[in-house]
Amino acid sequence: MASIFTKIISGDIPCYKVAETENYLAFLDINPNAKGHTLCIPKKEVNKLFDLDETTYHGLMEFSRQVAIAIEKAVDCKRVGMSVIGLEVPHVHVHLIPLTTMEDARFTSKTQMDKEAFEATAQKIASFL
Repeated sequence: MASIFTKIISGDIPCYKVAETENYLAFLDINPNAKGHTLCIPKKEVNKLFDLDETTYHGLMEFSRQVAIAIEKAVDCKRVGMSVIGLEVPHVHVHLIPLTTMEDARFTSKTQMDKEAFEATAQKIASFL
């Protein structure tokens, strides 16, 4: 069965897209730790990060790096943190989280954003790519 991320890739579920290449997609997390919290995924559906083939793994890390640099330019933060946990969706995903404090990385506090804020944030990050 296709993961929710595969459904996003296929366009069956909408997202706030930040960047896309032939092999990767970046979009805003709809339950963000902080404004600009972005998920980077391979379009190939693989459950675990270290099960990716070497080319896809390195490509995902480079893609994530480029998106993180754009986030840091677009969102007021001290740095962009990266987390790969992957228990909630069985599809590899890299969390890029703008950090002001360590609390932003803990997945315990969430930021509320409306549709307009999501759209504006996605567009602003995309403008730096």
